[in-house]
Amino acid sequence: MSEIPQTSSVSKGCFVFKSASKKRKRHVEVGGYLADDSDGSDRFRICQKLWETVQMNTEVIQDQLNKKVLDSLAEFIKKHGLACSSDVWRQRASEIPTAALMLGVNVPDHAMTFRSLCNLLQDSVTPFVVSVHAKECAAVKLLIQKVLEQLMGKGVSVDEEQEDDTSLLQKTQCTISALCQWYKTVSKKCTKVALERTENSTNNDSPQSLPVVVIFKDFEAFNSHVLQDFILICSRYAQELPFVFIFGIATSPSAIQHRLPHSVSSLLCIEVFHSLSCTQHLASVFDKLILNSQFPFKLSSRVIQVLVGIFLYHDFSVQNFVKGLQFSMLEHFNSQPLSVLCCQKQEALLSAKTLSKQNVERIRHLPSFMRYVETQEPQEQVRLLTSDEHVKEVCQKLLKNLHKYHKHYYPILQCLHSLTSSLPKFPLGKHIRELHVSCIEKNLWETEEYDSALQLLRILAKDELVAALRKCAEILKSANTKRMQNVLQQFEDFIGKLEALEGVSSEDSSGNGVISAKMEYQKTDLFQLQKTLLEKESRRTKKMNPFEVLRSQVIEFIDSLVREYLTPAELQPLNEVCYYSSSGVLRQRLNVTPRTSIQAALSHPFYYLQNESLKTNAGTISSAAPDLCIVYKLHLECGRLINLYDWLEAFVTVMSAAEDQDADSEECGKFDSLKHARFIQAVSEMEFLGFVKSTKQKTDHVARLTWGGC
Repeated sequence: MSEIPQTSSVSKGCFVFKSASKKRKRHVEVGGYLADDSDGSDRFRICQKLWETVQMNTEVIQDQLNKKVLDSLAEFIKKHGLACSSDVWRQRASEIPTAALMLGVNVPDHAMTFRSLCNLLQDSVTPFVVSVHAKECAAVKLLIQKVLEQLMGKGVSVDEEQEDDTSLLQKTQCTISALCQWYKTVSKKCTKVALERTENSTNNDSPQSLPVVVIFKDFEAFNSHVLQDFILICSRYAQELPFVFIFGIATSPSAIQHRLPHSVSSLLCIEVFHSLSCTQHLASVFDKLILNSQFPFKLSSRVIQVLVGIFLYHDFSVQNFVKGLQFSMLEHFNSQPLSVLCCQKQEALLSAKTLSKQNVERIRHLPSFMRYVETQEPQEQVRLLTSDEHVKEVCQKLLKNLHKYHKHYYPILQCLHSLTSSLPKFPLGKHIRELHVSCIEKNLWETEEYDSALQLLRILAKDELVAALRKCAEILKSANTKRMQNVLQQFEDFIGKLEALEGVSSEDSSGNGVISAKMEYQKTDLFQLQKTLLEKESRRTKKMNPFEVLRSQVIEFIDSLVREYLTPAELQPLNEVCYYSSSGVLRQRLNVTPRTSIQAALSHPFYYLQNESLKTNAGTISSAAPDLCIVYKLHLECGRLINLYDWLEAFVTVMSAAEDQDADSEECGKFDSLKHARFIQAVSEMEFLGFVKSTKQKTDHVARLTWGGC
């Protein structure tokens, strides 16, 4: 703390002094530099804008991917829920229409799907939609109570006079018969309101009953006895209440057979609906957010590998993948002061013109900018290191080149993936994210996988090559740069020349006769592939036909595009502005190990509490530490069985040091009821955390469960 300056006043009063330390608090220390308030607010504004863009695009993608299955569910409920009980589809009146919605094991993504489903059903089918969780329905009574509570809320909004009846409903009255009485009253009023709004309605119109939809969000988590009893009860009221069930299933349809016996499942008329797989969902998110030149924030190859690894080996959750992307964005804008330039092209150029002196100096220290300076002439190097205005001008030029690099990179990347994704064994990866990772971390054309892919492209038949080039042409039509339009024109010229070739049979065009036809059906036959390549090498001395010459030109042109536009991102000057590369920080934050974190907190409480009195040397116990930390450190010195009395004595000895008692005095080591209670509470917390447990071997001992430190 700063010293309070002396005053010359002789009167008593309150004085305010503006110390220099408070002025320093107006700067945020980020990445080893002090960022100005203006830079911090700009970075926050840009980050918030990109955050909202990610959130909005994710919801749009989710709605687009789920639209087909949600519409199918709505049609299913309209068809069987609004129909009368004598519907041909229903074999018996007691059967309940049931939709088994297969959502996959990516459980964190289910919430958004069910939210969209509820909104769709309430808007277009019926207002009586209930969604229940297993953790809220441990018994049949609780399940029925939850259903009635949600439905009664819907009923109150229809007619205010019904509010008194709803408020009188007690837990003991939460029965399906009470729901029937409520449903008859509310459905009549709903139908009456609907008929009054219809101009051509007549008195003879028979009202249609609105279905009551019950959604079991986590079907596998429900108690099987609770489900059986609830289904049996509802089946008895199927003629009075048009129930429709929706089971949210994460595994397979066989889960219904495992949870319900035949006597209960026979009461359900089940139809299965499948949603898109989580890998397809991830591919769509990856294409729309990461492989998009309009989205300025980028991820390095290692960061992508961390996020994809968490997705593939933990939960398959796209929502958690998006959260990882958002955390990367937040961490990048917080740790990189120059991320103020990570925005759209025009805004970035405007920010580059008004760079502060500190930010100009930061640009000079960027590794990519230092490499750029080393490639310039000596006079230019001096200007870049001495003139701030010249650095701003060069920075604008480099930012333009960086944006141009991204506009050219992504279309060529998609073209290369469309060409190689159908090759045997996927030499460059089955998914475009794998190819993208390879391109941004190293020179792709120097890898064996790339050479193998080119060799396979050189034996494509005419029809296969034309189809592949047409896909590339479709991809390039969306690119709006002049250079990409020129590439598109060259692809179209190649397609025209290939189609103009006459007298080239499928056998001749393949360059290998019958072998090419077999390759179509034996794409994974490595022996056949090796034989084809060896025969191709042996024919190099032979004169090539016109198709082979043209095919060779096409492959050489594709190779030139790869070498020109798919260069690693780290070679681009100022790539640190928009690329986040701290994979270690991301792995530490997202792929956490709870036991390690708990042990670190108990062994070194200073790491989390940042209290100077908690600093200790290795092997010592601070008496100022929380009781749980003291008990934890003492238990590390014990064996498999811990004597509770010895443990208590050691705890009291440490606590006596905190009270400044003499170690040789009689009071030291004695414990009162308060210390005893604190010790019992700490041991209970240790047992709750799973470090110790009671044992029957010795009544006054506990068993230790964990071994080894963090």
